[in-house]
Amino acid sequence: MSKTYLEKMFSLEGQVVAITGGGGVLGGALAVGLSQAGAKIAVLNRTQKKADRIVNEIKKIKGTAMAFSADVLDKKNMENAIQSIIKEFGMVDVLINCAGGNQPTATASDQLRFMDIPQEPMQAVLNINFLGTFIPCQVFAQFFSEKKVGHIINISSMAALRPLTKVVAYSAAKSAVNNFTQWLAVHLSQNYSSSIRVNAIAPGFFLTEQNRFLLTDEKSGELTARGKTIIAHTPLARFGEAEELVSTALWLLSPASRFVHGTVIPVDGGFSAFSGV
Repeated sequence: MSKTYLEKMFSLEGQVVAITGGGGVLGGALAVGLSQAGAKIAVLNRTQKKADRIVNEIKKIKGTAMAFSADVLDKKNMENAIQSIIKEFGMVDVLINCAGGNQPTATASDQLRFMDIPQEPMQAVLNINFLGTFIPCQVFAQFFSEKKVGHIINISSMAALRPLTKVVAYSAAKSAVNNFTQWLAVHLSQNYSSSIRVNAIAPGFFLTEQNRFLLTDEKSGELTARGKTIIAHTPLARFGEAEELVSTALWLLSPASRFVHGTVIPVDGGFSAFSGV
């Protein structure tokens, strides 16, 4: 197999990729990784400082990137963001939805019974994970439908495929993302263009800013009880590394996967394949 063939199948040269939550651990790794495949990266983040940090990383490796302040729960703000991206890059080809998160008060625990979880944090988690995917998809799908081509990747979670004990709001929200991914794939194909593809990636357990000290001890770095349970149920016996999402995203965005549509791809070290016995 020649290098030319591989470059043709997997190059993103000239593609403009917009990543919401691009200042986070997973979104940032995707931004840096896809830039090395030739993509121009629009890093969208509510916190400008985090987006700037990723842009600087990309520029250090001679990639092309710009930071854009964006709130995924504000449709007008997202419309302004896509116009800014088109103004700077002349085009946008890909949307990757990485914005999301959880809250302790939307999670059952020894300190907070399921029956006592307040409505407000439940709604907030549902909003950032589901509506925070839905709204950017609306905005970018409008542009993709007009030019009859485009790619969308939604970042789901293993919590959507295998509901996690205690994690009620986040699991439900990511399950909605999976269902919406499949619905949107069909809808855009049937109503606009068969050249618009929509898929999702469901990461297993990766250490992020949000879960690091739930899974590892802040002082010793040793696994917590929950961290040990996760590793015991992950056949590869480790957490994922953020960079390990890049190859799956690259495959989904490349001509190599041109018949892959409406899928949710686990990247989980075997977690979803293991029954526990």
